Amino acid sequence: MMASLIEHGIRSPAVLQAMAGVPREEFVLDGDRERAYADRALPIDAPGQTISQPLMVAVVVEALELHRGDRALDVGTGSGYQAAVMAACGAHVVSIERVGSLAETAADRLRRLGYDVEVIAGDGTLGVPERAPFDAIAVGAAAPRLPVALARQLVPGGRLVVPISNGPNGEELTRLRVINGRWVTESLGPCRFVPLIGADGYEGADTG
Repeated sequence: MMASLIEHGIRSPAVLQAMAGVPREEFVLDGDRERAYADRALPIDAPGQTISQPLMVAVVVEALELHRGDRALDVGTGSGYQAAVMAACGAHVVSIERVGSLAETAADRLRRLGYDVEVIAGDGTLGVPERAPFDAIAVGAAAPRLPVALARQLVPGGRLVVPISNGPNGEELTRLRVINGRWVTESLGPCRFVPLIGADGYEGADTG
């Protein structure tokens, strides 16, 4: 896995160290443990939900440009893997998951493994205003448009990394920065994610 990450352009020493150190086999289903480090998404214990492929997790976390001590929000906890990688980079992580059973299981897993992650059950599209502001926010599902509520919870200089729908062609991984009071976005390339469900996601949007 590590050779593949480097081959595909992951350069951050902190991210590479985190990816090497987080035991991915602890975040997949028991029947998938032997495939845990394959570069592919795998199902987790909820209908239609997956753990993202290692390369995509590394790309997202590297794009967050985390610094030790940053406050970070992980939207869409799932199994907790991406939150663990973010915490392994030195961030204090809040992670929010709409599926209550996933949130409970992930919280137990992350606690057992010793990661600095607070897991909350709720609508991730609205962020966690009571824990804001955040230095960095990662969204683990595809939004129909820029999630404004999340962008508003960033500090000046903060970063939001989110897949945004690009119609039938899939999604574009997008990074937003808060620069001099303005939101500045850039595309990080094509990607594929499950839909972001919630009030500011597909549940509250016209999906066509």
